[in-house]
Amino acid sequence: MSKPPFILVDGSSYLFRAYHALPPLTNSKGQPTGAIVGVINMIKKLVSEYQPENMAVVFDAPGKTFRDDMYSEYKANRPPTPDEIKQQIKPLHDIIRAMGLPLLVIEGVEADDVIGTLARQASALGMETLVSTGDKDMAQLVDQHVTLINTMSGTEMDRQGVFDKFSVWPEQIIDYLALMGDTVDNIPGVYKCGPKTAAKWLAEFETLDRVIENADQIKGKVGENLRDAINQLPLSRELTTIKTDVKLDVAPENLV
Repeated sequence: MSKPPFILVDGSSYLFRAYHALPPLTNSKGQPTGAIVGVINMIKKLVSEYQPENMAVVFDAPGKTFRDDMYSEYKANRPPTPDEIKQQIKPLHDIIRAMGLPLLVIEGVEADDVIGTLARQASALGMETLVSTGDKDMAQLVDQHVTLINTMSGTEMDRQGVFDKFSVWPEQIIDYLALMGDTVDNIPGVYKCGPKTAAKWLAEFETLDRVIENADQIKGKVGENLRDAINQLPLSRELTTIKTDVKLDVAPENLV
């Protein structure tokens, strides 16, 4: 790259992953610090390696989002956030701000939507963007200007990388996720449709709409399951689609 990439960090994804990946560290007052240590180390590694001029760390805001309005059962199966994580959020935000990094927490949407919006804006400006996340849903954002990096595993994904991992292209990821559903987010999909089946259908029919149009051709129990799920698949697709038009007070070039 001729200049450093615009870096967008999915702070919420890393917060939970660091909490589960690291031992339960505490400071001298007994306050939990493991997730803080994990996230800050990851951010420092990114800054050191890429020396970005433009960067933002994005977290989910507390409270409901537009997806809860769309589907009241969204994320209904998730257990409450552990107190050990909640106690680390404010200090983590304070440290990130003290490091001089822009921090974004936007109500009514998820961190994914803020990142998606900024990534699309950056692409329109011709900026190369690196999205740092562990979230597979973000693969839908990958294009010629947007690459994913998972700092915790050291892996990067461009368009070919998305295909190599999921056997579908970035523009098919939304349909792929809708077909499989998501038990963590409580998004309904096709019963017993796993990654291989979803990828196979999309390889044959290209889009969810064409899978639905050709549902009668799909044999066996999984074909029955597909036909049973047809009415709910448009909702599943909406729930798995990252919003890329969030109204923001900042733009990529302002996030210095």
